Amino acid sequence: MKQITNTILMIRPVKFRMNEQTAVNNYFMEDMDLQNSAINLRAQQEFDTFVEVLRAKGIEVIVVEDNLNSDTPDSIFPNNWISFHSDGTVVMYPMFAENRRKERREDILDILETNGFKIENVVDYTSAEKEGFFLEGTGSILMDRVNQKVYCALSERAHEELIIEFCEDFECTPVIFTAYQSVNEERLPIYHTNVMMCLGEDYSVICLDSIDDKNERKNVVDHLKQNGKEIIRITEEQMHHFAGNMLQVAGESDQRYLIMSTAAYNSLRPDQISILEKYNPIVHSSLDTIETCGGGSARCMMAEVFLPRQ
Repeated sequence: MKQITNTILMIRPVKFRMNEQTAVNNYFMEDMDLQNSAINLRAQQEFDTFVEVLRAKGIEVIVVEDNLNSDTPDSIFPNNWISFHSDGTVVMYPMFAENRRKERREDILDILETNGFKIENVVDYTSAEKEGFFLEGTGSILMDRVNQKVYCALSERAHEELIIEFCEDFECTPVIFTAYQSVNEERLPIYHTNVMMCLGEDYSVICLDSIDDKNERKNVVDHLKQNGKEIIRITEEQMHHFAGNMLQVAGESDQRYLIMSTAAYNSLRPDQISILEKYNPIVHSSLDTIETCGGGSARCMMAEVFLPRQ
């Protein structure tokens, strides 16, 4: 079982804008004083540059254009509705925002098969939407694939019942907690685990200050230490610059890289950078428009493909 992959699926946006349906509980989003067409154009430029940066490191990026006919402003974040596993399983997830459910596309599976990947079966949790239960893919669940664990911060987009069901289906141990951020002097749940935590092969970048419950915080730390992960703590301020929203991937000659946005990189202290660079070079690209309007960053844009080759 491998923790990281060298193949990424990315969806190029065609109608990117601030999604009013996700803004209700994504406190990372901000309005931009620009027309939607201008926002989309900027997002496309950031997207294209990011893909070039990844490919230059030998990372295989499969780019699929979003569909013009569906109103899917957040399609640039595919990791929330689908995940791909090394046994040939594809998982479809239940989404909180109704307009995000339109992002799910059967043709993505055909495209992956055309690219030489083998799909054995599809596990579909989307019927949970009817009951008002959600679990938004690898936004909500951080998988330690090697040690068969799932880290998940509870929120309106990650329900405990579904996390337990997922862990039973995939024979994983759940590590469940709630992570908070300060919004207008109030502590509110962070919408996705992957904005406060990143899990590499040998380390975890995590905003422990966001886990208010001391027992939950200790439990997370214990699990990470138990599996030999070096813990690199980030502050809540750094988290707001998407310093938790990173992904370790493999490039040419199996070289490891840590991928993040330029805003995330600029928020890191020199000592944090030097610890991370012990393990892998850092690769970053500017995603300012996508971060501001979409409330997500580099990690959210990359759906890892672990499927076996045909």
